[in-house]
Amino acid sequence: MNLQTTHIINDFDSTSLEEMNSVSLMKRTDTKFIIHEKDMTAVLKKIRGQYRVLEIDGRRMMTYSSLYFDTPSKKFYHDHHNGKVNRTKIRIRKYVESDHCFLEVKQKDGKGKTTKTRTPIPDFETDLSDGSLNFIQEVTQRSFDLQPIIWNNFNRITLVNKTAKERLTIDFNLSFKLNDSTKIYENLVIIEVKQERFSRTSPVVRQLKEKQTNPYSLSKYCIGMISMYQDLKYNRFKEKIIKINKLTA
Repeated sequence: MNLQTTHIINDFDSTSLEEMNSVSLMKRTDTKFIIHEKDMTAVLKKIRGQYRVLEIDGRRMMTYSSLYFDTPSKKFYHDHHNGKVNRTKIRIRKYVESDHCFLEVKQKDGKGKTTKTRTPIPDFETDLSDGSLNFIQEVTQRSFDLQPIIWNNFNRITLVNKTAKERLTIDFNLSFKLNDSTKIYENLVIIEVKQERFSRTSPVVRQLKEKQTNPYSLSKYCIGMISMYQDLKYNRFKEKIIKINKLTA
């Protein structure tokens, strides 16, 4: 993130992790937008009086590291690609600065609602423990043959609306890793607005609309899979890859 944007983030009022938990929105509607990093500064300037920024131990930019799991046939990826409305993602996510690690199950239903269920674990597991497998089975009511499929890293800034039950995440420095191969998406910023139900009265949504930036469905997991696995079917995501490449050029 550029220096100017960093300065603006430092001008935001802060909020703590404990305060933010009141708008954790584990069951919510997620709405994504993508913009070039250079356009982020102007958006933040317009909304800084309406949001607080999450601050932990003096840090406002956090590092996230994730390990995604899928079946040998890549069921979760193909469910998304094929437009299945009820779908699942399973990952281990580590919040690097706080050294907290969680096994997370994200489930999307036919009404567009996302439910995230998670449990703390000591650290990454490339071979899922019995306890982790039992947790996944309890949450999904299914038994999956799971294997680690892709690593993902990014930086995140989290903002919380001062007056509405809304928060948003700003992700940048997005990268994926598989074995010795790495793909970095420079200049790409993914904004995700998390609300009980989507509202265009959101300050950030209004500012993005002024920039003619509309909601854009995007899965970091699926983009990463396409980037790392050359043999995957990706017809449904082809336009998204073209748009990202054009946006970040």
